[in-house]
Amino acid sequence: MLKAAILDDYQGVALKLADWSAIAKDVEVKVFDKPFASQAEAVHALQGFDIIAGMRERTPFPRAVLEALPDLKLLITTGAKNNSFDVKAAAERGITVCGTGAVGNPTAGIVFGLMLELTRHLGFENARMKAGEPWQTTIGLDLEGLTLGIVGLGKLGQRVANIGKAFGMKVIAWSQNLTAEKAKEAGVDYASREDLFAQSDFVSIHYQLSDRSRGLITAADLGRMKKSAYLINTARAPIVDQAALLKALQDKKIAGAGLDVFEVEPLPFDHPYRKLDNVVLTPHLGYVSEQNYRKYFPDIVEDIRAFLDGKPVRVIVP
Repeated sequence: MLKAAILDDYQGVALKLADWSAIAKDVEVKVFDKPFASQAEAVHALQGFDIIAGMRERTPFPRAVLEALPDLKLLITTGAKNNSFDVKAAAERGITVCGTGAVGNPTAGIVFGLMLELTRHLGFENARMKAGEPWQTTIGLDLEGLTLGIVGLGKLGQRVANIGKAFGMKVIAWSQNLTAEKAKEAGVDYASREDLFAQSDFVSIHYQLSDRSRGLITAADLGRMKKSAYLINTARAPIVDQAALLKALQDKKIAGAGLDVFEVEPLPFDHPYRKLDNVVLTPHLGYVSEQNYRKYFPDIVEDIRAFLDGKPVRVIVP
């Protein structure tokens, strides 16, 4: 019988959100519900597993890890792409890599959840009331009439832009390849890079992380932002110069930030972000929705069954 590892099931739902009977006679499944503390711990824990299913990029599989797992035959990622998997190294070792489908747009909701917490302090006031405080203390900022700057006007960026317009916001956009014509087709105004950072009340990042986008948002960009403006990052932390962002927040050069992604995840307990009152933090919830998970896990079962039958599906190639 083959051994399969389901990784990083933080909520303990992997076995509940899919019917695993299709592979039960052929595969022994073990669920890991906590992150590995190090690459070495992951390698040690995963010895002897023929199949490994990862949740997005929570546990990376670079070449060194793949080379240290001689029994691995099938590696699965939730979603159709995973930049933390070395697909080329896997192919060289004869390891099949498969993905899954995804549904909905859960990240868009996180964007506006962060914005609303920064402006209307819903969680803060809820905690006060639960703690026995008598009534309100904060004054909110209405999103209507404010300017939302979108960095990266792809599928998700356009969805966020449409929600921003529904809130009555003015939406502008910039990216390295965006033209005024493409922006107009998406129903938003094109802005230069300099103008987007200078004019926006919120800057929301919607880029994929790549060599081209790593460090895309610089200290100079943050320096152009209004002192009353906020940065929202639900994409990937390295897209923004993290040292420059931390300094801007500590020095109150910008009003604050809503962050769902971090350079090191889980975020270390001693990270300065945890102590800043002008930062709202969420633990990389962008893709974490029940609807998405109800697609991920059945597709993992389907991937395993198809592999066992010699007809792998949703194969990811270098």
